[in-house]
Amino acid sequence: MGAVLIPLLLGFAFNSASAFTAAFSRRWGEKRGQWVTFVLRNLLGIPLWVIGLGLAVRSPSPVLFAAPRLLEVLGWVLLAAGCGVQVLALASIRGRAARPSTADALVEHGVYGHIRHPIYAGLLLEFAALILVKPRRTVALACGLGILWALLQARLEEVDLLQRMPAYHGYLARVPRFIPRFRTHRPR
Repeated sequence: MGAVLIPLLLGFAFNSASAFTAAFSRRWGEKRGQWVTFVLRNLLGIPLWVIGLGLAVRSPSPVLFAAPRLLEVLGWVLLAAGCGVQVLALASIRGRAARPSTADALVEHGVYGHIRHPIYAGLLLEFAALILVKPRRTVALACGLGILWALLQARLEEVDLLQRMPAYHGYLARVPRFIPRFRTHRPR
């Protein structure tokens, strides 16, 4: 279990530390702040937690429940949906996901016009999907920790975005965090 938890938790920790771009930039200057964020997120955080998650999926552990074929199919659909949301999000923000800057402008188009954290919303779908596709104890533990981390990470990034982008205050009030609002038109 330690072989799963160590890279998983270290990856989450490094990734969470990357959410302080504004603080890094104030302390070490814009370019160095971007570099620190890049290293923490892309070279340490994401690779480590992906390794931990991969080890959880591959490790033998007790089955939590016998998944009927329909549940497994639902898991694959959720996994595809999560990936799709993330691809749309990354297409909207491009390189800013890898190297955020204090000079970044707020992105409110595409999927960001409907939810504030589409990358984490996609991850939440993927973590839930993996439990359905591979219902084993280590996978459920890793994905449960991943869900908690994604919720925390979104909040940490909001603190940073509020410091980096004054327009984020209004965006925070207008756009929901993970689940889009479905509005219906009422006749007047």
